[in-house]
Amino acid sequence: ALTHKSYANEIDIPVKNNERFEFLGDSVLDLIVSHYMILEYDDLAEGALSKIRAAVVNEACLAKLAKDIDLGQYLLLGKGEHLSGGRQKSSILANTFEALVGALFCDSNLETVSKILMPTLIIEIDKYKDTCKLRDFKSDLQEYTQDKLTCIPSYQVVGEMGPDHDKRFEVEVTVRNKVQGKGNGKSKKEAEQSAAMMALGNYLSINDE
Repeated sequence: ALTHKSYANEIDIPVKNNERFEFLGDSVLDLIVSHYMILEYDDLAEGALSKIRAAVVNEACLAKLAKDIDLGQYLLLGKGEHLSGGRQKSSILANTFEALVGALFCDSNLETVSKILMPTLIIEIDKYKDTCKLRDFKSDLQEYTQDKLTCIPSYQVVGEMGPDHDKRFEVEVTVRNKVQGKGNGKSKKEAEQSAAMMALGNYLSINDE
């Protein structure tokens, strides 16, 4: 679960990387978060639930959770990735967190994973519950970029994962030819909302500094 592909590619003996665990962990996180919200928030429509899930199960949030447990120090990285600061890269940390969840599921069961993770995930869910109910992050981001940067964001699907009946989309949002946010979701719209939320959060945090 902690073996990055850069490490597996550099050593002489065959070693599996953590990408398969990452794929599994992504689905496990989706399931336990969705199950919790269905039970706890029966007043919220599917669209609002999707926005909350996208806000919690995305790169920015998962990377934060990985940093909270100092997951980066335990990673097996290739020399190049290590020297380029891979232990602090949000994408690597988020993917490793998903891989850890996938490995935990394989060694136990869904109930155990939920008991371990949900106390932390509930805190993140509560942060976004009210803001995600009606908020349209794509519209908010476009309004911000038009006002502050005199341009509009563009969205591009950069990846598709899973079978046709359970596909996930990965989207990047670009502003002035620079990627400002990434998101994933069960639909392109959900992934775009997640990417827009990440980009908007980045802009607002910079302005607060």
